[in-house]
Amino acid sequence: MATQAAGPGRPAAVIERWLARVAFLAVLAAFAVPVLVAGVRGSIAMLVIALGCLVATVAAGWWFLAHAGIVRWLAAALLVGAPLAVLLVFALHRLVWVAAVSLGLLALAGGVGRRALAQAVRAPREEFTPPPQRPFIIMNPRSGGGKVGEFHLAERARALGAEVVLLDPTGTTDVAALARDAVRRGADLLGVAGGDGTQAIVAGIAAAHDLPFLVVSAGTRNHFALDLGLDRDDPAACLDALTDGVEVRVDLGDLGGRTFVNNASFGVYAAVVQSDAYRADKAGTALALLPDLLAQHEGPRLQLRVGEVVCPAPQAILVSNNPYTVDDVAGLGQRPRLDRGRLGVIALTVDSTAAALRLLRGRRSESVTVLAAPEATIEAGGARVPVGVDGEALLLETPLHCRIRPKALRVRVPRHRPGVRAARAALDWVRLGRLALSVGHRPKRTKPGPTGAG
Repeated sequence: MATQAAGPGRPAAVIERWLARVAFLAVLAAFAVPVLVAGVRGSIAMLVIALGCLVATVAAGWWFLAHAGIVRWLAAALLVGAPLAVLLVFALHRLVWVAAVSLGLLALAGGVGRRALAQAVRAPREEFTPPPQRPFIIMNPRSGGGKVGEFHLAERARALGAEVVLLDPTGTTDVAALARDAVRRGADLLGVAGGDGTQAIVAGIAAAHDLPFLVVSAGTRNHFALDLGLDRDDPAACLDALTDGVEVRVDLGDLGGRTFVNNASFGVYAAVVQSDAYRADKAGTALALLPDLLAQHEGPRLQLRVGEVVCPAPQAILVSNNPYTVDDVAGLGQRPRLDRGRLGVIALTVDSTAAALRLLRGRRSESVTVLAAPEATIEAGGARVPVGVDGEALLLETPLHCRIRPKALRVRVPRHRPGVRAARAALDWVRLGRLALSVGHRPKRTKPGPTGAG
């Protein structure tokens, strides 16, 4: 009897093809619904009005950020009024539900299409190593709104044999000195329960001495913990690594000898957070400074150099320890891998309304440069520029050289942890179309073997 050989991963490939087809069917339905309800002319009019609203909203958003005074308030009025005007026009023609259904179908198409193109994340190789005998953990009681106290992290860590030091609430403690002193006294693991900035300082020292590093997700956002696959909702679960843990090797970012675990930012954002008024009034300070910063009337002009690629005057640059997901140009989300041996580099150049509108094309816009490379250089004619390193505001002299340090850090993580989510794929409609039209390979048939052998 003939048998079929189903190759590994074949069911997943079939699911991906059908998801791609569903995505295209959803797009067709999104355009078919207005045609069926409002006719060809009505549907074209709806599309033109919607696109006009989108353009007006993006332009108004740019004017609001890049100007002050009367222009800003007129832009604010347009920003609110344009969508309301479109909603009113659709309501008068009883087409609000049609627009809602079409938008819902387009959102469905996008979500299903990304799922079809998504690839599972391959986790870094785990190494089973003996538990540490003299772990040393620095904890910041103020981080994350007081998670150290809320989850009794100090008491739990001490019960597991760790030496714990609580940072001074005034913020005057020299974290690097504490970590180096612990190494001199024989610590065989360094850990941090606090923000990413504190983690970066101690991670650099752990890497320099080839010691394992423990991350306890007690910060506010815990980006590094997220990308390590740790439990951000229960920081105490991270302490399981002390008794039942494994080690993974991850990369570190380096900015002129300064370690970063997440990213270094240059330009507009870094300049805003340098302001003395920022912490008291974040939104007000940003709105007051943005017009001059976006027009580059204040501060030195930056230049980004990555290999042969040169960006002459970007307003914002983000250099990350491994690239972020394809839809996250702000660096606020997820890095699916931390061991690719590459920096993620994103530069944004928006100096006009036309450039702002080009952002609608996403990463294909000429206003956005997205690269991945082992090194990047930021220049400003030797001037000192504001830099944000893992959330810490600094003022550094240029040129500034960023590089990746492949697998420089040993991280000890719990053996049982949530893990890293699947990578979010770019919504490439050409690739999605090829996937939707593919039919797969015919199953191979194997000839029946001889019978009666004995």
